[in-house]
Amino acid sequence: MKLENLPSKPGVYWMKDRFGHILYVGKAKDLKKRVSSYFQPGRRPSIAQPKVEAMLELVAEVDWLVVRSEAEALLLESKLIKDWRPKYNTDLRDDKRFLLVKVNLQAEMPQFRLVRNRLEDGARYFGPFAHSGAIRALLKDLRKRLGVLLGDTHPKPLADGSYQLYDDIRGELYGPVNQVTQSEYRQQVEAACLFLEGKTKAYREEVRAAMALAAAAQDYEKAAQLRDQLFALEDTLSPTRRFKREPMGLPGGADEAALVGLQAALGLATLPQVIEGFDISHISGTFTVASMVYFARGVAVKAQYRRYKIQSFEGNDDFRSMAEVVARRYHRLSTEGKAFPDLILIDGGLGQVNAALTAFAVLNLTPPFLVGLAKKEETLVFSDGRTLKLPLRHPGLRLLQRVRDEAHRFANRYNADLRSKKIRESVLDTIPGLGPKKRLMLLQYFKTLDNIQAADKAALAAAPGIGPKLAEILYTGLRVPK
Repeated sequence: MKLENLPSKPGVYWMKDRFGHILYVGKAKDLKKRVSSYFQPGRRPSIAQPKVEAMLELVAEVDWLVVRSEAEALLLESKLIKDWRPKYNTDLRDDKRFLLVKVNLQAEMPQFRLVRNRLEDGARYFGPFAHSGAIRALLKDLRKRLGVLLGDTHPKPLADGSYQLYDDIRGELYGPVNQVTQSEYRQQVEAACLFLEGKTKAYREEVRAAMALAAAAQDYEKAAQLRDQLFALEDTLSPTRRFKREPMGLPGGADEAALVGLQAALGLATLPQVIEGFDISHISGTFTVASMVYFARGVAVKAQYRRYKIQSFEGNDDFRSMAEVVARRYHRLSTEGKAFPDLILIDGGLGQVNAALTAFAVLNLTPPFLVGLAKKEETLVFSDGRTLKLPLRHPGLRLLQRVRDEAHRFANRYNADLRSKKIRESVLDTIPGLGPKKRLMLLQYFKTLDNIQAADKAALAAAPGIGPKLAEILYTGLRVPK
């Protein structure tokens, strides 16, 4: 054991026996002082306990991880004890959980709530936070400074479309922030999320940079150790995990493990941190559309999704459709000077893969690594015709399946939306005297069929090209049961 290498910084340490079994996990304000005290004869009496003495007889190695504060050390210590359940830890092996901050961004007016369990419900979670008093005070401060709603608030919609956040004394305390539009409030929520997200990002980047340096120096043992430490830290502190993590020999995360496994399986030089997936959807060659989904570090980023109507032809040709949307996507990124993804996933086999590569050749662009995922036996298909079948439980394959399935869902949803819109708008075809030009003018004026059906005769008559007589026919026609 090289205890002289221990830093005088806060962190977590764990002791192992000669078989590599973890005996004990502890935290320290000063790692060097704390861990060294176990092995200094002059200080042993101060910590002498029968179980400690028995444990020290078995210790063959000590590992550690430096963190930025005692609070982070407390969080990580708790996480590792719950994961590893060391024989000589007893205080933190129960199921008590630290507090998380939850915000459901799908709600009209998202609220920030304190919870103890992270669910797979599409909400964003921040934390965990070791000190309940501190996080409660922080949320109250965010409410006061940024005007976000906490869980005890019931915002009231106003006649002008805005919201009154508080109907009690808090409305007077927080002044003009008490009345906001939904758009304004979304900006306040985003600012609060960014603040909470930034609490641990810088430290994770430091560990990641050290891992990259170790790999560049071909110190793969050190790089692997840092990688495992990063898994532990991110699993404990990451604010945006949306997918259930899977158990590993060391504390880890399904997303990070999937990226590492995928890098190894595909022979990539770097982690595929950004993956873009494509799929085509049509109904017997009609309503042909395509989707592009975006995953960053294994997590779907829906704000970056894109959908496409096929423009270059009509009919059923998945290869031409794939070539068109891939060309449109990466011609735009190239023109705007934006980075390409690390990996492109195509839903399909060799034909679809070659169609995508043809698009890059036509544009005279160098493609990123590109692979297809054929549904038959979940086979990976490479551009040179090679195939690869990963074990069905391989984390890298499961990540690619998630990307493929999300692209499929998004494409089908767009296809269904277009068909629904066409069916609904065709109702206007039945109105006598309402030709194609007037139908278009009417839709442009009212925006949606729902708005047209909700309009009274006067509003219809005021629309361009309609007038009182056609408004009467239109008003009556849209209300006759079909």
